[in-house]
Amino acid sequence: MTPRTPSDQAVARHGWLQALSTVLAGLLTMGVVAALGLWAAGATDLPDGAFPRVVTATVVTAVGGTVRLAGNAGSLADTKAALTVIPLSVTLTGALTTAAGFLRPLRHRAVASAAELAGWAARIAVLWLLGLIGLALGARQKFSISLGTGTLGDIGSLLGASPEVGFEADVPQTVLFGLLWLAGVLVLALLVSPGAPLPARLLRFHASVRPAAYAVVALLLAYVALGVVMALVVAVTRGYAAQTFALILLGMPNLVWLTLTIGLGATWNGRVDGPFGLPVPRLLDEVLRTPDVSTLNLHSLAAHDGRVWWLLVADAVLLLAAAFLMAVRSPARVRAWQHAVHLGIAFALAVLMICLVGRVSAHYGLSLLGIGDVGGGLSGDLFLKPRLWSAVGLAALWGLVAGFLGGLLARPVHRRGETEIPEQPQRPA
Repeated sequence: MTPRTPSDQAVARHGWLQALSTVLAGLLTMGVVAALGLWAAGATDLPDGAFPRVVTATVVTAVGGTVRLAGNAGSLADTKAALTVIPLSVTLTGALTTAAGFLRPLRHRAVASAAELAGWAARIAVLWLLGLIGLALGARQKFSISLGTGTLGDIGSLLGASPEVGFEADVPQTVLFGLLWLAGVLVLALLVSPGAPLPARLLRFHASVRPAAYAVVALLLAYVALGVVMALVVAVTRGYAAQTFALILLGMPNLVWLTLTIGLGATWNGRVDGPFGLPVPRLLDEVLRTPDVSTLNLHSLAAHDGRVWWLLVADAVLLLAAAFLMAVRSPARVRAWQHAVHLGIAFALAVLMICLVGRVSAHYGLSLLGIGDVGGGLSGDLFLKPRLWSAVGLAALWGLVAGFLGGLLARPVHRRGETEIPEQPQRPA
C-alpha cells in the first residue's frame, strides 16, 4: 500500500473544509431567507417564542423533510391539523447555493473520475446528514391558541378546553428525503453546468443532456425573476409591501411555476375554505373560494379576467427562447428533430417536478363535545393539486414543438462543432 503523502492529506483536509463550507452556506442561506420571509409574514408574533423553531421547521420542509402537526384541546375538545406545503423560494435559494459550493472545486477541468465526484458528494452528504438531524431535532414546538373573550372563550373555560397546536419534525423521513433532495441537487448541478467535469464514459451525453437541462433551468429561473419584478411593481404601486416580500421570500416559485403550467393548458383542482388563504393574486383566490372543488385553468380564469390568455403567449415566447438557447449551446451536428426530443423530455420532467412539489394542503379543525367547527371561523381547509399526467403530456408536446422550432431558428448561428471543409487540392494536369 502506498503511504499517503502530506500533500494528499492536505487535499483531503481541504475537501472536508470545502464540504463543510458548502453545507453551512446552503443551510444558513435557507435559514436567512426563511427567517426574513416569516418575519414579513408576521410570524414573529407567535406565542411562546416559537419563531426560531418555526424558521427551523420551514427549512426542514424546504429540503423535503416532514413536519407533523398535532393539536390538543383538553379532555372534552379535540383539534385536528395538517399542513403540506414546500416553501420553494427557500428551496431554490438553498439549491443554488449548495450547487455552487459543490461545483466550485471542480471548475476549470474537463474530465473527472467517477470516484472523485463520488468522494466530493460523499463528504457533503455526511455533513449534510448531521445538519439534517440537527434541524429535525430543533423543529418542534407547542403553543396555545386563544379562543377569545366571547362565548367561545367562556365555553372553553367551562369545559377545560385550552387549544394547543404543535409541530414536530419526523426525523427518519427528514433524513431520508433530505438526502434525496441533496442527491437531486448535486446531480442536476452536474447536468446543468457546462463547465463541470464528467467521467469519460459520460461525455457522450454532454451534447444531448446538458444544453436541454441548462435551457429548462434557465426558463424556470426566468419565470421566478419575472415574478419578483412584477411583485415589486405591485408593492410599489398598490402597497401591501410586507405581504409581497413574504411571498417573494417564501413562495414565489410556487406561484409563478403554477402559472407556467396553467399557461400550457394544464388544470389544477383546489378549494379554499375558512380563514386560510393562498398567497396568490385575488383572481386565483376568487376562483378557488367556492363551496365545491374548483377547476383552475385558462378557461376558468379567463371567465373572470380575459387578460389571463396572455399567459399562453408568455409561455410560448419564453419556451421558444429556451429552445433557441438550447440549440445554440448544442453542437451543430444535432438535428432539429433531436432538439425537439431533448427539450420535450427535459420540459416534461420539469413540469412533473413542479406538479409534485407545488401541491398545497392545509386543514385545521376545532370541536367541543363532538360538535365540529364551534369556532365559526377557526376551522378551515385548503388544497391545490394538479391533474398530473395531462400536465406532463402537455409539457412534452410543447417541448417537442418548441425544440423543433428552436433548432430551425438556430441554424444560421455559428455554433460549436462547426468545421469548415478544406479545399481539395487540384490535381496536376
